[in-house]
Amino acid sequence: MDKNQQAITLLNEKKYEEAAKLFNEVIEESPQDPLGYINFGNLLMQLNEVEKAERFFQRAIELDENAATAYYGLGSLYFDQENFEKAAQNFLKAIELGLEEADAYFMLGMCFRNQEQWKLSLPYLLRATELDSQDESFLFQYGLSLAQGEFLDEAQNIFEKVLEINEEHSDAYYNLGVIALFHEQIKQALNHFEKALELQSDHVLAANGKEIALQYMEPFEDK
Repeated sequence: MDKNQQAITLLNEKKYEEAAKLFNEVIEESPQDPLGYINFGNLLMQLNEVEKAERFFQRAIELDENAATAYYGLGSLYFDQENFEKAAQNFLKAIELGLEEADAYFMLGMCFRNQEQWKLSLPYLLRATELDSQDESFLFQYGLSLAQGEFLDEAQNIFEKVLEINEEHSDAYYNLGVIALFHEQIKQALNHFEKALELQSDHVLAANGKEIALQYMEPFEDK
């Protein structure tokens, strides 16, 4: 295992000082290799040293303008700062340079979601689910974008897939309840809301949905 791999292992184990020492040695030994700067940037991000991390990622790009993971690092950095427009530019650049990974597409989709551009988020979240069909968070966020883009039947299918992976996903049940309510399938909606509350008793939205469903089910009172 080379120094770079050793340092990554230490980083994953949250042994930051030891990882930093090794990454520094990697950079000193190969100052023209962008990988050392990228990895050090990732470490600095975990330490919340945002400005330093940004400089390391930018240095990597100066050394190799096609360093896709450096753009991904910048995208993550800007995303954490809620600068979603700038984050999207960097995630897109990483993908254009060949970073064909589910996380890159997911993060790009989430940039658009966070700007309430539901329909723009769809192709990227869809691609993330294609690359990793078993990640429930990818599927769930894709389902939300479909629902918010008013593609309700498609959203229903996705939320049902989420439940196939995790049958205790209370938010998936809640959203299925909302869709059923929209289609005036009141009993079905009530069942979904109750299931969400069974799994998460403090699910406020599900409690509100249940109350609305019960109101629909109440017989008209004689005047």
